[in-house]
Amino acid sequence: MAKVISIAPVVMDTGVIYALADRRDSWHNRAVAWFNSFKGRLIVPVTVVPEACYLLNTHLFPEAEAAFVRSLATGELRLEQVTDSDLSRALELLATYRDANIGLVDASVIAVAERLKSTTILTTDRRHFSLIKPKHRDSFVLAPE
Repeated sequence: MAKVISIAPVVMDTGVIYALADRRDSWHNRAVAWFNSFKGRLIVPVTVVPEACYLLNTHLFPEAEAAFVRSLATGELRLEQVTDSDLSRALELLATYRDANIGLVDASVIAVAERLKSTTILTTDRRHFSLIKPKHRDSFVLAPE
């Protein structure tokens, strides 16, 4: 399979990070196939890190958490800070989608993706991310399929 080259960065959510590490996860094979075919910048908002580390350490093992942190430290995945304007946008999203209960992590993923003009969010969470209308386009591409 040829690598898919993306000019715009792809922003990662927690679920896909977990799915990549857990072979028993129903998203694992799709996530690995997508990840292996992708060539571009993968962005992890800083708000995703504690949630991902908790899940990897608690539901898998400490080495899974260490592998994730290593991918951030080596630049395989790029850590992205959340700015004041991202937090303001996250607050707007929390208010707008209050009934959907999206939470700060999802709202910050959207805010970072909007700021970076990303077209794609790498996530297993279709319930929340399919509801949100970004500011810079009609919708996000949610990967993997």
